[in-house]
Amino acid sequence: MRDGMIMKRNSGLFSNRGIALLVVLWILTILIVIALSFAYMARTEVYSTMTFREGVEKKFLAEGAIERGIVELYYRAANKNQAVAVEGSEIVRTDGRLYRGQLGESRYSFAIMDESGKININTLTDANGIILNNLLVNMGISGDDANTIVDSILDWKDDDNLRRLHGAEDDYYLSLPVPYRAKNDKFDTIEELLLVKGVTSDILFGLGTRRGLIDFVTVYSTVSTINVNAAPREVLMALPDVTDTMADRIIEYREGTDLKTAQEVGGFIGGAIATVTSYLGFEDSNIYTIEGKGYGKDEKRGFTVRAVAAIEGGNKYRYIYYKSPAGTRQ
Repeated sequence: MRDGMIMKRNSGLFSNRGIALLVVLWILTILIVIALSFAYMARTEVYSTMTFREGVEKKFLAEGAIERGIVELYYRAANKNQAVAVEGSEIVRTDGRLYRGQLGESRYSFAIMDESGKININTLTDANGIILNNLLVNMGISGDDANTIVDSILDWKDDDNLRRLHGAEDDYYLSLPVPYRAKNDKFDTIEELLLVKGVTSDILFGLGTRRGLIDFVTVYSTVSTINVNAAPREVLMALPDVTDTMADRIIEYREGTDLKTAQEVGGFIGGAIATVTSYLGFEDSNIYTIEGKGYGKDEKRGFTVRAVAAIEGGNKYRYIYYKSPAGTRQ
């Protein structure tokens, strides 16, 4: 009987020890989970801080690239007519080409585009709308869609409610899920084109490596002509009867010196000069789009800032438009 009591006592002791062991194991498991959670949270916090810091650095680099563009424009104005350019002191071109720089392990780039080299949609008419139509078709837009966009742009900014053949007026816009009316006035920003029938985000901002309308049209220029010394290849090819070969000849020539007369242009495009003379301009404006981008180390896509600046006398300038972040470009 005593042996039975001892066995029961030992059995109870082993049972209590087993329960205690399980409790200890559960506590250890909970503590490990808590420790791992804190470690994961700390790691996430570190990565978030690093990502934020890198984002801020790229933003500052992009903003610095914009300011670099402003400085280059002042230098260009002071040295544009120099007879000989010392290596390393060349003036920037305002035709949208990309310039690159480095600051420590980080990189930046900037591109400057004279607004006089773009198609001014505020001065577009039924008579000269063909240049925008040509531009759209050359961008890969179908002829029907190009006709719709051009007519709708003209309808958007005219002061009546009469619809062109392929255009749109209040009756179309008021039928949309979120209705609104045609503006019947000039465009204030390029992004306003997104309200126009037929214009999509891909068409305006580009898709992949294909550039968008935003790089080729303007609402800030004060002239209706196109400055052939600043116009990108795509805009030159949008001129009536101008081929890609003709556009390349113009670009190659203006690398050395600016074109000054329609006769000079005629030497590169032959008989097409008869149809393009009324579109041609040769003077720079004082309004420029500057696109700055900041990159991290070994990064291909960066933070982009886009600004439109008016360069004024007395070393003064003002921003007409400033977007941060802007769209992306490789």
